[in-house]
Amino acid sequence: MTDASLAGLGWSDDFAAQLEPGELEATPPARLCDVHRDRVQAMTPVGEISLSLPSDIQAGDLAVGDWVLVDPAENRIVRALEPRSVLRRRASGTVLMHQLIAANVDTLMIVTSCNADFNPARLERYLTLAASSHTEPLIVLTKGDLVDNADDYVRQAEALSPHVSAITLDARDTTALDRLLPWLKPGATAALVGSSGVGKSTILNGLTGEASETQGNRKGDNKGRHTTTSRSLRATHSGAWLIDTPGMRSLGMSESGDGIDRVFSDLTELATTCKFSDCAHQSEPGCAIQAGIKAGEIDADRFQRWEKLLAEDQSNSETAAEKRARKRGVTRQIKSSVQGKRGRQR
Repeated sequence: MTDASLAGLGWSDDFAAQLEPGELEATPPARLCDVHRDRVQAMTPVGEISLSLPSDIQAGDLAVGDWVLVDPAENRIVRALEPRSVLRRRASGTVLMHQLIAANVDTLMIVTSCNADFNPARLERYLTLAASSHTEPLIVLTKGDLVDNADDYVRQAEALSPHVSAITLDARDTTALDRLLPWLKPGATAALVGSSGVGKSTILNGLTGEASETQGNRKGDNKGRHTTTSRSLRATHSGAWLIDTPGMRSLGMSESGDGIDRVFSDLTELATTCKFSDCAHQSEPGCAIQAGIKAGEIDADRFQRWEKLLAEDQSNSETAAEKRARKRGVTRQIKSSVQGKRGRQR
């Protein structure tokens, strides 16, 4: 049963330290459980309330799981507290913007299935998301009954990073969901992410006792139908909190360099032993990465995925001015090279 106190809602000393004297009594805290365009829903020790937004805060500035201080007379947010962790992704489009996914999450439960949905490149993106937000990752493998040996998928998942654990379970079996309890202590918060149709809503239903809509995969392509359409914070039977998220078709990298380094820490550390500090890990002499690939100690596909994420993160993290400057630099290099060749031909 969920503890209705502030601590039971996930309150900690990190948030208490941000309060001014008397602020706790004058503007009591609440935790956001649903974020809408013009208002938000929040959990308090006395129940759920609807809150209006002040003029200096927009709904896009807030995430499910955030803590806010409330004017109880008007049920209006006074200010948002600094979160311990924030899950965000790069928003689509050419402008460098981020979309908030959730806040104050302790464990990112990355749900995938033991079928065509199992995609190492996508899983590495989720692992980078967790590492960038200092959130513990857990890969949850469903539909193990569809394959001969689900443990093979566990080994593949845990091989993606030195910092990840993976488990298999039948999302339809409520007793099997007990395997998630070590990550669902009272007051803790977990977020469910993954493609549509892999069992996120089924897991949510089993852990909370709710009856959110679930649908199977589309016939013939193993792709799931979208059931969850918005993010929400819900109480679990164990006293923890669970944030369900819509299936994400893309997860763009931006300002995620530290997370990429952590997920691929073995490659990052090995790269420091290359002969040249600016080694591109292609054909340079003394390249430790290429030597590892040749010796069979490094998966060449994983190395290529690492390079792709680094390049995407660098490109997406640049401002428009930085991109223009880089392009001008490349153009000058090309012109200089062409002019040099012409000079030698004369």
